[in-house]
Amino acid sequence: MQYLIMKYLITAGLVVLVSELAKRSDKLGGLVAALPLVTVLTLIWLYVEQQPEAKIANHAYYTFWYVLPTLPMFLLFPYLLPKWGFVMTLLSCALFTIVVFLGFAVVLKRFGIALL
Repeated sequence: MQYLIMKYLITAGLVVLVSELAKRSDKLGGLVAALPLVTVLTLIWLYVEQQPEAKIANHAYYTFWYVLPTLPMFLLFPYLLPKWGFVMTLLSCALFTIVVFLGFAVVLKRFGIALL
């Protein structure tokens, strides 16, 4: 139980760190947020918890493919924010990302990569 609490605190601390950095500097906050810190931390947790190497490798592999369709949202968000406000922009971007992801999954399936 103590390990689980430590795991949550470290992971949550990372999110707080990024949000605090973003308050002070848009560029620094964006840079740190763009780093695959959560993925690296997840890979570390899987390793520490003695998961098979295949599981750890698959996590990294699928993370790559899942990140790609999320990237357009980061261009759409700043464009929509002044026009629609935060909540509508966030909801629209979430929906947009789902649509892009589904389309991306269909295209990749033709190349033998199954994301769904």
